[in-house]
Amino acid sequence: MKKILIAGYPEQTTNYETAFGALGACPTVSLHVPDISLYDGLVLPGGGDIDPRLFGQLNCGSRIIDPAFDRLQLSILREFVLYQKPVLGICKGMQLINVFFGGDICQNLPTFRQHQYDGADQFHPTTANAGSLLYELYGKAFTVNSAHHQGVDIPGKGIRYIQHSADQVAEGLSHGFLPILGVQWHPERLCAQVKKSEAVDGSLLLDAFLSLA
Repeated sequence: MKKILIAGYPEQTTNYETAFGALGACPTVSLHVPDISLYDGLVLPGGGDIDPRLFGQLNCGSRIIDPAFDRLQLSILREFVLYQKPVLGICKGMQLINVFFGGDICQNLPTFRQHQYDGADQFHPTTANAGSLLYELYGKAFTVNSAHHQGVDIPGKGIRYIQHSADQVAEGLSHGFLPILGVQWHPERLCAQVKKSEAVDGSLLLDAFLSLA
């Protein structure tokens, strides 16, 4: 059974625990820098916005910020990167990965109304790069859910964007040689009992991540 660390607050990670549990994994929620040998992979979940100081900007549209939380997540991410263990970033988690590798964030997307949570997830089409894991799982064009107003901008070192929405917002990333993936959408809200007919099956991505672990 794959042991997955979810670096978040327990009261905010129920969907992630349910989704990975349904796939036969053993998820643990913690914000303590772990004994890496105990885990097969790391999930950085969605949440608020990242402290802009972490990517060298003033606050120009960031909303809910928890600087101490951001730094704990980055400390945990650093350990998994050092040991080259698989990492999956979801929504804010994808943005954290980019920041960790020296990239930055667009604090308020010009088209944020097409992406932000509006009483429920929004849905929109995307395109994946040929040869990427997302392309292998879902094909070239597919629909995902959306609940964000920020997005990654300049990519960090080794980071490549592998999925985009029609307005060119990056919806997925990978690292050039490390087992690191990120998606701006929420696969944990697109599988099992919460699978949506409007979008892809998120369990395919989560299961692919577990296969890396």
